[in-house]
Amino acid sequence: MDLNSDLGEGFGRWTLGDDDALLGVVTSANVACGFHAGDPVILRRVCDRAAAAGVAIGAQVGYRDLAGFGRRFVDVEPDALTQDVLYQVGALEAFARVAGTRVRYVKPHGALYNAIVGHEEQAAAVVRAVVEYDRTLPVLGLPGSAWLRLAGEAGLPVVAEAFADRAYTPQGTLVSRRLPGAVLTDPGEIARRCVAMATGQPVTDVDGGELHLAPRSICVHGDTPGAVDVARRVRAALTGAGVDLAPFAP
Repeated sequence: MDLNSDLGEGFGRWTLGDDDALLGVVTSANVACGFHAGDPVILRRVCDRAAAAGVAIGAQVGYRDLAGFGRRFVDVEPDALTQDVLYQVGALEAFARVAGTRVRYVKPHGALYNAIVGHEEQAAAVVRAVVEYDRTLPVLGLPGSAWLRLAGEAGLPVVAEAFADRAYTPQGTLVSRRLPGAVLTDPGEIARRCVAMATGQPVTDVDGGELHLAPRSICVHGDTPGAVDVARRVRAALTGAGVDLAPFAP
């Protein structure tokens, strides 16, 4: 099982999350590429430290929306979105190469991630960017999404993920952050859910039903309260249950 987290999400004088601590816990780092967060100094530092820690670097691409942290839908034209994604992957690739490694996968961020669950045109635009850049590059996303379906049809390696600290609908989609209970905060509950996900057991959806997820990667968010403690609890619980942790894209 892979354990991933969103890193490099500060900007200038503003710090978000404890990147250094999380790099000691996760196996893959979804690094902001400057559109929703991150600046060149931050990208360089995170790539250097991820490479030193043996953590796989992924490009976390998003809408051009610094003010909204990439959590607002942007009705961008598909061709422009393709070029935006190429720009972001290329920027992160430069810092990864200088650090002695490379970008190993692509994962959309925030509103873009949620939009391309069902938005066919935008999903196709992001797929096109990855295919044009490197058709061997894995992509990470929500099972059942248009994003993963179109990526698979285009021949890209697809990796399904689940979220440690997010509530799910009965349909297997994420509960909107605008709704109460969308983000889970109890470290013990989160750790138990992750073990269930990793071992083929059901988790409870927002309506109290049983939901079966089969992820190859589990995301622990770096910007939630107590994120580092949650990530450490999740890692300890998984290894304690006999789950081996390693990047899906070594």
